Amino acid sequence: MSTTTKDAPTKNRRRPARGGSGPETTDEQNAEKGFQASEKLTDSLQAVLVDLIELSVQGKQAHWNVVGKNFRDTHLQLDEIIDAAREFSDEVAERMRSLHALPDGRSDTVAETTTLPEFPQGEVDTAEVIDLITERLDATVGTVRDVHDDVDDEDPTSADILHGVLERLEQLSWMVSAENRVARKS
Repeated sequence: MSTTTKDAPTKNRRRPARGGSGPETTDEQNAEKGFQASEKLTDSLQAVLVDLIELSVQGKQAHWNVVGKNFRDTHLQLDEIIDAAREFSDEVAERMRSLHALPDGRSDTVAETTTLPEFPQGEVDTAEVIDLITERLDATVGTVRDVHDDVDDEDPTSADILHGVLERLEQLSWMVSAENRVARKS
């Protein structure tokens, strides 16, 4: 159980996990053969994974609490982002497992390691949601771009997955941000 001292209250009041004890591998995992991700590759894919998970969670938070003009369009557009982030997080995590790395998508890990800023609580106007979600899409893209070259050097197949993530999230960022843009006069 989480304990609280006079000087340092803990935020997490969850019970410790039963069963698995952390990143140790089982005898069966130790028997696996084939290409194994280095620590650097694992860390790079893990960084992408947590940002994708956080993007999907924040997208859902926005989806539930968006209000204002173009509500329906924004609400539906958020679903597209959430679906993409969930699909990509699953693809990245499964790639990690195929490389004998252990993905960590636990909520505490995601909250502690994501590069995405916290999403505001309560109702948020559609125009602000557009800006906030664009910022989070761009932050996730930034993480992918930051690790891409190192991933490509070690494992071009994983880099191919990252290409798909980049292509779709950059497209979504452009499409979402266009909601708040004003056409330039020629």
